[in-house]
Amino acid sequence: MIPAAERADLSLEGSTGFARARIGLIIPSSNRLTEPQFRHFLPPDVAVHVTRLQMTGKHHKTLSQLLDEVARAASALGDARCDVIVFHCTANSMEHGPEGEQRILETVRAHSGAIALSTAQAVVEAFRAQQMTRMVLVSPYQQAANDHEKHYLEELGFKILHDVALGVTPNEFLTVPPARWIEIVRANLRDEADGYFLSCTNTTQIDTIPLLEAELGKPVVNSNQATIWACAKRLGETLGPLALPQRLGSLIKHEPASCRAAKPA
Repeated sequence: MIPAAERADLSLEGSTGFARARIGLIIPSSNRLTEPQFRHFLPPDVAVHVTRLQMTGKHHKTLSQLLDEVARAASALGDARCDVIVFHCTANSMEHGPEGEQRILETVRAHSGAIALSTAQAVVEAFRAQQMTRMVLVSPYQQAANDHEKHYLEELGFKILHDVALGVTPNEFLTVPPARWIEIVRANLRDEADGYFLSCTNTTQIDTIPLLEAELGKPVVNSNQATIWACAKRLGETLGPLALPQRLGSLIKHEPASCRAAKPA
């Protein structure tokens, strides 16, 4: 009998933790759902590396203060040779408007050499790919955060027909079960909407997408779903198509309308 050690795959590709590509995430310090959701939905040979920033709630910062911390986080993820680095917080990436978002992306690129992406950018690409222009926004946030998101999206030509801010604290975001998100959407339907936006990276919303799309017959976009999709599309430029599970909904059938995937010179 051949010893087990001789039968093992001892190639680099067979080693523990081998990755064909790496995604870096800059997330709020309180976020506890982004990591398991990314690892669950991405192919196993796409690694996910995370740096946390204290940037929400009592840790809220001005754009100038935030850029200093983003620079350090991007540099650290650049050391890990991440191919794509995401500033991954929906409300924060929209709060400072499209111009502020671009400054964040420029900071990530300059300090990492990686492809830079924000949650806001991924969400907008998802809307355009799904031809969503008139939508209902649902989030766990306080109303002020919803208002920032509405202003950001309306600057880019989208129409928020109705919005719901659940008003829970950041530590409660992840305690809202998927069934509750479905109830909220059902209670806030709009016939004229061409899609629904479930905003926030630290929620169970992603688990509702296939059920809601089957029931409503309209696309549903969530922050983590859109960002997983946008990262996979960018990595696919060099790796070839990356298979994403059907549980991520109709979005996975689409290509971004504009995929800014090229690394900086």
